[in-house]
Amino acid sequence: MRKLANDELDRLDVAAFKAADKLPVILILDNIRSLNNIGSVFRTADAFLIQKIYLCGITAKPPHKDINKTALGATESVAWEYVEDTLALVKRLQQEGVVVAALEQAENATFLNKFKLDANKEYAFVFGNEVKGVQQSVVSQADVVLEIPQFGTKHSLNISVSTGVVVWDVWNKLMG
Repeated sequence: MRKLANDELDRLDVAAFKAADKLPVILILDNIRSLNNIGSVFRTADAFLIQKIYLCGITAKPPHKDINKTALGATESVAWEYVEDTLALVKRLQQEGVVVAALEQAENATFLNKFKLDANKEYAFVFGNEVKGVQQSVVSQADVVLEIPQFGTKHSLNISVSTGVVVWDVWNKLMG
């Protein structure tokens, strides 16, 4: 078996990406402090045709060399917007009919593998700070709280890993 070269992968260019139909998914980054994590989320969003990323609170905005290092150009293809107040954004999206899911370990959280999606709805997934997680006010406001099942000794996954797991799961449920 031969590895493929990048020019053999048949990827979209930026213009084609922007014109392509998107997965009805929004990613909300709630006070993410690592620029590398932010860049990794952009790269994952590009890979799965995510509609938009909202950067909230202390989350840094492109252009920044440390975001670009991991995003590898995805900040140019994926739509994004900075909104200071995560809770206000969540309330606005809910008023627009978007189902908001916070990724957090919480009482009565639904395990991601048990979460059922409606193909006729749009979803926003909120990922929280590397230390503090998603703000409690946002968890309380969310339509659903999702938890990624884990079976080892650690209490959490890195936010960029969590984003990849969630986006892959949602892609499979909606497109698979």
